[in-house]
Amino acid sequence: MEKNNQPLVSIVIPCYNHEQFVQDCIQSVIDQTYENIELIIIDDGSKDNSVLKIQEMVEKCQNRFKRFEFRYRPNKGLSATLNEAIDWCCGKYFSAIASDDMLLEEKTKTQLDYMENNSNSVAVFGGVHIIDNENKVIRTIIDEQKKYTFNEILMHQHNLPAPTAFIKKESLIKVGKYDPKIRIEDWYMWLKISKIGEIVYLPKAFSYYRDHQDNTTKKNNIMNVERFKVISNFSNDKNYSLARQQVGWINCLEKNYTRRCEKFVSKCFYLISNPVFFLYKLIGKL
Repeated sequence: MEKNNQPLVSIVIPCYNHEQFVQDCIQSVIDQTYENIELIIIDDGSKDNSVLKIQEMVEKCQNRFKRFEFRYRPNKGLSATLNEAIDWCCGKYFSAIASDDMLLEEKTKTQLDYMENNSNSVAVFGGVHIIDNENKVIRTIIDEQKKYTFNEILMHQHNLPAPTAFIKKESLIKVGKYDPKIRIEDWYMWLKISKIGEIVYLPKAFSYYRDHQDNTTKKNNIMNVERFKVISNFSNDKNYSLARQQVGWINCLEKNYTRRCEKFVSKCFYLISNPVFFLYKLIGKL
């Protein structure tokens, strides 16, 4: 579906319990400089007021977008929600943004221009601004322009931030869409589509990625298991053994880092809670 020779871009917001952030996310899509966009929002069974926050912006979205769709239903998980959106959308290109993240205004136009002029590419990514819960930029990560191979992605020698992804929809369908059994759905998808075309990183920030202070230990434990689950799908690859070793090292480093951080926080809390002991230790250093 084209308008004035502009390909239709499908932007998808899968939402889950982000009442505090979802309106900022939607507004960032509204503010895109590229015109021919359809916006698909699927609330994946939020237990907070996310649905109400989205409904407050329905009229604004209907006035802005070529096509706007919103549905909410019981929780199915992120991969199932993304697959539902792929089946529902009509665009040539697919861009998903988490409901607590935001897009920079030029993201869609810049990435579409690149894809339209580089037919061998199946996806394009870029840099991110890391933000806190008050939308304050903590740091910015932008690398040099690069084309990533399957082996580089398999060996974790890549920087492909999910909030910046801009993908040919036909490529997602060709590789069987997202796997609901995989929790690291983005890494697995990048691996699959890298086998059918070029994946490119452009040296420009495209998105704001929100850094939450979640339960790091629990999150890392899940990631450790899921990494092995992903690479098990490529057990016939010549670099499979090396990839398993690499995942093992990454898991080990994360566990050690988390353990050291937890010990440091625990020690600080103890010293603050016991000021007499703290003064005794301080005087002993003098």
